[in-house]
Amino acid sequence: MNVLEALGLNFGLLVIIMILLWLISIRIRDVSFIDAFWAYGMAIMASASFIQTENPGSLAYTIWALTALWGIRLGTHLFLRWRKEGVDPRYKKIMGRAMEKQGMSFAKAALLKAWAMQIPLLFIVCLPAQLGILLAGTDGLSTVSIIGAIIALVGIAFETVGDMQLKAFKADPASKGKVLDSGLWKYTRHPNYFGDFCAWWGIWLAAAPLGWPVWLAAIGPLFLSFTLMKWSGAPLLEKSLKKNRPDYADYIERTSGFFPMPPRKSSGK
Repeated sequence: MNVLEALGLNFGLLVIIMILLWLISIRIRDVSFIDAFWAYGMAIMASASFIQTENPGSLAYTIWALTALWGIRLGTHLFLRWRKEGVDPRYKKIMGRAMEKQGMSFAKAALLKAWAMQIPLLFIVCLPAQLGILLAGTDGLSTVSIIGAIIALVGIAFETVGDMQLKAFKADPASKGKVLDSGLWKYTRHPNYFGDFCAWWGIWLAAAPLGWPVWLAAIGPLFLSFTLMKWSGAPLLEKSLKKNRPDYADYIERTSGFFPMPPRKSSGK
């Protein structure tokens, strides 16, 4: 089986899974768990690629393991958060607007505004992992691949610690109405997003020695970076926080928006 055929099978599998999840979302009238599947889906695409690889070497194993570790860890974190907190206000707003202003049924809104658009985006972002595994064959780890794997592991660890710190902060009743500005959150307002950034650029770099198909697959981490920094990641979250947290403006003034940096002096202090 060639690489294009393998990618085609991966895409078909992704479509089938998305349809099943769409049907579940209709039954429970909530699409919020889509964020968890975004991460799980990456692990599934990597695993599907790995299964289709004959005699995988250490490079294929490494790329698969990094992607699976990232996806399972983040997916489980997001799924448990959804189970605890319920409907995500962002998706409630998106679905409400589609039904009230565009006259869509819940099923149609869920399909067009959530699940359908996730299929190509997830597939593209995951291309470095898919291509890396499928093209690696029996290849071992080069110096560049090792550096990429280290960057990815740092990103996974950074994101994991940031999520743990935020979870503990939210669980403390004394934190209500306050902004988390300690731990990793002292150096960046979005340690979880920065962790994603490092994880996927690291995975891409680990696969980069395999040649131009992987180089072109840089569109995946490039799109993810744009999403996290400029589109639906940090900007959308901060828009809500500015409205609901009076001291968030001061936090913005003294804390780096994305890349970890020493905190700045704030005029409010």
